[in-house]
Amino acid sequence: MSASPALSGALGRKSRRRPYGRLASPMAAPRPVSAAEIESLAIGAWILGTGGGGSPYLALLNMRKLYREGAVVSLLDPRDLADDDPVAVVSNMGAPLVGQERLTDPRTIARAVTMMEEYLGRRFRAVMSLEIGGGNALQPFLAAALLGLPVVDADCMGRAFPEAQMTSFAIHDLRMYPLTLVDVRDNAVIVARAASWKWMERLSRRACVEVGSIAATCKAPRTGKEVKECAILYSTTKAIRLGETVQAARRAHQDPVQALIEAERGLLLFTGKIGDIARRTTEGFLRGTARLDGLDEFRGATFALAFQNEFAVGWLDGVPRVMTPDLICVMDSVSGEAIGTETLRYGQRVGVVALPAPPVLLTPKGLEHVGPRAFGYDLDFQSVFHDAR
Repeated sequence: MSASPALSGALGRKSRRRPYGRLASPMAAPRPVSAAEIESLAIGAWILGTGGGGSPYLALLNMRKLYREGAVVSLLDPRDLADDDPVAVVSNMGAPLVGQERLTDPRTIARAVTMMEEYLGRRFRAVMSLEIGGGNALQPFLAAALLGLPVVDADCMGRAFPEAQMTSFAIHDLRMYPLTLVDVRDNAVIVARAASWKWMERLSRRACVEVGSIAATCKAPRTGKEVKECAILYSTTKAIRLGETVQAARRAHQDPVQALIEAERGLLLFTGKIGDIARRTTEGFLRGTARLDGLDEFRGATFALAFQNEFAVGWLDGVPRVMTPDLICVMDSVSGEAIGTETLRYGQRVGVVALPAPPVLLTPKGLEHVGPRAFGYDLDFQSVFHDAR
């Protein structure tokens, strides 16, 4: 895909990026991320996406191309950020189904970052992911490869969520503006101010819908202090580890779903076959339901899943069994590959796995932002891991 002149200009700044001067901190050197780790990251992030975050496939193809051309992205320990280091927080925004259909140009996410720099009149020290789930885990790597920045080993969800206020930064009451939004046609929007996190979601979502329900965004910038105190740290390393666990099980001809459960203290909730799927793209979201018919020890039972980009609630034979913010992961029973809400297909044989949520999401304030009632379900949160204990 060819880039527009404005996007090409963003790339041209790569070789002219000045030293950080007083913004630089006496940190340990970021470590290079290998091409093999990028592959593992894509697998692990797709699992952590809980059905959302967008398929990592197109972003992974772009990363393979950038690495073949000589790019190597470095991963920065968040503890090595200086308190005043400015950090860009990036993600794609929109409906996962649209993201699967529209080709991705890494220049778009890079342009969202440089637009924010131009607006602020300040350079970023590093870039990080809004959410470690799905393709959004790779968005900071795409930007970093083009802009010569390190990626911070952190995000602010520990998974994927559909809305702006569903982050650890919102839970900590950090400022939600400004935001830059760019699409592949070279449309660009700056949200200079918003009255609340929910207003930021409404304003940016409206812009996203108008450009086709998929866009690259740079969220409100963060300081190193805010990242260290309010982000979910080392989530990129966690995603890589999950991917490596699945890959190792495949090589050993073992069950990758069971290997992941054992390695990450997860729970197998259901094994079955996709019997029905209904979904629709509306207002920049992919919403719908899926019904699974039980296999093996679950034969004769049914499991229903509801999703808004990500899986939100699961019912076993009509009784709530698992709900957000516990991670609800649907995985191919043979390959261990995660299955997104946009890639669910009739007849797929899957395992439904629960993984523990980051502690900040389980606090009373966290549940206000990301619990089942935040998605419109009249349910009191009950963790499957409380049941397990």
